Amino acid sequence: MAAVLTVDGWSVDPDPYKLEFGLMDVSADDAGRVMDANATMYKQRIAQKRKLKVAWRMLTATQTGAILRAFNPEYLSVRYWDAMDAQMETRTFYVGDRTAPLKWFQILDGTRYEELSFDLIER
Repeated sequence: MAAVLTVDGWSVDPDPYKLEFGLMDVSADDAGRVMDANATMYKQRIAQKRKLKVAWRMLTATQTGAILRAFNPEYLSVRYWDAMDAQMETRTFYVGDRTAPLKWFQILDGTRYEELSFDLIER
């Protein structure tokens, strides 16, 4: 079975429990409200960019470290299922806010992280 998510050719293991597709519009610098009687808004879309929200649960310290290292470069080639195009695609992304929430606790077989999550934003 093919990996749900690959980054720079590395199959992310384990698969994320959440891979949420998002589509963002990029508007022109002069987009916005016109001061007419209706306060008309002009979007002036110049591009669309994908945003993927990814998250994992109950990872070991080793798995967490491997995922964080894989997603550490400034730009990444990510292969994922694209909801809009209904197929696997490869696009260039960067990782959003680097303060990905990590919560940990001790269990019998070692440290587990409750959740690791972050956003991937298309370049």
